[in-house]
Amino acid sequence: MSPRLEDALLILYIIALSFPFIFGSNGFLMVYYYFRYRNRQVAQKGELKEIPFVTVQLPVYNELYVVNRAIDAVCSLDYPKDKLEVQVLDDSTDETTAIIGQKVAEKSAQGFNIKHVRRGSRQGYKAGALKFGLDQANGEYVAIFDADFIPRTDFLKRTLPYFADRNVGLVQTRWEHINSDYSLLTRAQAIALDGHFVIEQQVRNKAGFFINFNGTAGIWRRSCIEESGNWEADTLAEDLDLSYRAQLRGWQFVFMKEYTSPAELPADVNGLRSQQFRWTKGAIEASRKLLPKVWKSKLPLRVKVHSTIHLSSSLVYPFVLMIGILQVPAVFIKHTGEYDATFMLMGGFIFAFFGSFVFYLYSQKDVYKDWRRRIYLFPVFMAGSMGLSVNNTKAVIEGLLNKKSEFVRTPKYGVTGKEGSWADKKYTQRKINWVSIAEFVLALYCLAGIVLSIIDLEIAAVPFQLLFFTGFGSISYLSIRQAMLARKSAVKPVPKAEPVAEQVVK
Repeated sequence: MSPRLEDALLILYIIALSFPFIFGSNGFLMVYYYFRYRNRQVAQKGELKEIPFVTVQLPVYNELYVVNRAIDAVCSLDYPKDKLEVQVLDDSTDETTAIIGQKVAEKSAQGFNIKHVRRGSRQGYKAGALKFGLDQANGEYVAIFDADFIPRTDFLKRTLPYFADRNVGLVQTRWEHINSDYSLLTRAQAIALDGHFVIEQQVRNKAGFFINFNGTAGIWRRSCIEESGNWEADTLAEDLDLSYRAQLRGWQFVFMKEYTSPAELPADVNGLRSQQFRWTKGAIEASRKLLPKVWKSKLPLRVKVHSTIHLSSSLVYPFVLMIGILQVPAVFIKHTGEYDATFMLMGGFIFAFFGSFVFYLYSQKDVYKDWRRRIYLFPVFMAGSMGLSVNNTKAVIEGLLNKKSEFVRTPKYGVTGKEGSWADKKYTQRKINWVSIAEFVLALYCLAGIVLSIIDLEIAAVPFQLLFFTGFGSISYLSIRQAMLARKSAVKPVPKAEPVAEQVVK
């Protein structure tokens, strides 16, 4: 390897390490704010003068395994029937529509004000469905739940009192995971989501930074949605987009850490992959749209800086992938002995790893008594994040290039606790795509790097190479194995529902 090539690769390696270092170090800052503001109350509950009329929206697209459960849950809300309207916003193209029709007819006969709303097309995807439904809604407040959520009966009674403050436009609740113990995959997802909700959402809300609606398990003041420009479908993160537009207009949000809304985590890795792709690409699209508005606003500098970190955090994935690729040549370069001083300084980048660890440690400690058992899975979560870097880098590139794509919803299968199966269900992915093959090749590449490091006695490089190998290897293995298993498994027949006439609301 020529000196010039070594210098170039080393510079690239340092650049790649710098970005995860910045975002990882932000974990220490978030933990600092967590302790500084942990006793601060964001908003006070009040009393609404009258019981307000509320619309509950259930956006649904091909969710035959969970839609009945969701409808039963929202109809079980402890709230006067004459003050509650339920909209099932159904864009489905399969038997889900018939199942919804039968359930809506059943609930209507029981006296519920429930509507089966069908559009002429799926234009605008979820954002389009929410906007379409809002045009027909009568509620002063609008609660939104995805089909995989099971809201608690007291949801409205717990959230509505915050709207006594006329400046509050949204109340967001924390997600709870009904199947976190289903597998190692769901346990790792739970750690990631707990970090977001328990630390990020709580800290941002209490420290005066912008937070985001998480697409579900929240309730909006209708006028906030409308005055902020309504739902827009030009990004895959319609929830993040509207959240920032509303807060830029001065609306205040409330995050309820102590109150949870139970939901189902993706039980298969291909479902997780599609979810991560949509979230990552949507965040990049939203950052391209919103960051100029943030910096042109009169917000304090601290809020602008934190909003930039919030909106651009997905940019870390291409650099994580670069690190995984450059670790092997870095071993060759280090072994020459000509860059020892440089590599000693680069050792400081491990600081970011500890920042992430402390961040997720306190997210578990805050809400779980058995947090010690849960935090042991932190290396699994880290390896999984590294393994998904190929998938998410593709999402980042498409977002930066403004390449439009379909809103691919994350299929759910009615998995609760440790019970249930995804392999024999209709929505399970049965194709092996090129991303899985690329991950498999990278796993072999990282394995070669581990062997090389041991041979050259560069033992310090082995732990992170092992994380990359485990991440790429496990994600590719699970993806390929699950696709093959799904091909072999017979799809179980879905219980038939009586056919109903489509209700198209115009």
